[in-house]
Amino acid sequence: MNRKRIVFLTGTRADFGKLKSLIAITQQSKEYEVHLFVTGMHMNSLYGSTIDEIRKCGFDNIYPFINHDSIDNMDRTLAKTIDGFSHFIAEIKPDLVVVHGDRVEAMAGAITGSLNNILVAHIEGGEVSGTIDELIRHAVSKMSHIHLVANEKAKTRLIQLGELPSTIFILGSPDLDLMNPKKLPKLSDVKKYYNIEFDNFAIAMFHPVTTEFKSIQKDAKEFVNSLIDSDENYIVIYPNNDLGSHEILNEYKRLEGNRNIRLFPSLRFEYFLVFLKNSNYIVGNSSAGIREASYYGTPTVDIGSRQNNRSQGESIFHANNERKSILKAISLAKNFKKDTTNKDSDFGQGNSDQIFLKILNSDKIWSLDCQKQFQDVNYE
Repeated sequence: MNRKRIVFLTGTRADFGKLKSLIAITQQSKEYEVHLFVTGMHMNSLYGSTIDEIRKCGFDNIYPFINHDSIDNMDRTLAKTIDGFSHFIAEIKPDLVVVHGDRVEAMAGAITGSLNNILVAHIEGGEVSGTIDELIRHAVSKMSHIHLVANEKAKTRLIQLGELPSTIFILGSPDLDLMNPKKLPKLSDVKKYYNIEFDNFAIAMFHPVTTEFKSIQKDAKEFVNSLIDSDENYIVIYPNNDLGSHEILNEYKRLEGNRNIRLFPSLRFEYFLVFLKNSNYIVGNSSAGIREASYYGTPTVDIGSRQNNRSQGESIFHANNERKSILKAISLAKNFKKDTTNKDSDFGQGNSDQIFLKILNSDKIWSLDCQKQFQDVNYE
């Protein structure tokens, strides 16, 4: 039997969390041969060498590729990833390339796949944020043939971009497949694994906004000052490896040795979810504060512009990059009554893996033409 060959490309701990359940269910099927192209932050020891966590998952055919150097230029990372992935698919000859989100690694996968007449599936296109990531996400969508979106809003945006409705499938957000508390480890086990002794704690994640690089050092300093001045217990996770990450990490040096704070380059995704579910709040500018935190009812202090156009909710408290504003939002988050019953159904029901496999098993996507067509929107 000739199995269809599918390549999943992952470059960050976040996108692997989105892809994990999809990879697992695809590998379990006898219809498909699964390959993983692992690059980006996964290959960087500074951020925890998370390829080791991927290997522990038991997936077959893992191909590691280093696409970065000491200079965090997104254009150079894009070029290197295209070069490496091009050589990889020339050897593997996949039937489908699967990418996620808004990172340059996803763009590299979409560009390389489409230019080689290989079908590309893009997960969670049609989202908005307000940063350079949004431009990358839309560009990835235009280079992709199959769109696996979170909800109807995202589908509508892709239609506005000229994508054919017949190529857009509502998948939900795949990380919800892993978020069911019944599937997660116990908090006591996770705290023991990471040697966390706090009874009460919050999570802090602060990523660079590449278009605001000139102010990143000042913004990072204000963020760290806020953590220290709030006198709360924090689990602090390193930023993405974008331009400006070194400035944030330099400020994080001031947190070393602080009895209230534990610093981690990365956390296992399921373990991170356990901490998020049980935290008093999450502070920073991570999308986890908008989506995953809302699922658990965990309040969020959302700082700056990085999540400007994302979903809003009563548990999300916005602040600018000034210490005074951040501390005020932290005070509001601390006093917010956590609602653990508030599940956001706008991102699916936690069965994205089943929907994904059903889409793969249909003849519809495999008959798609690699030559895309643009569909005009009739506004009359």
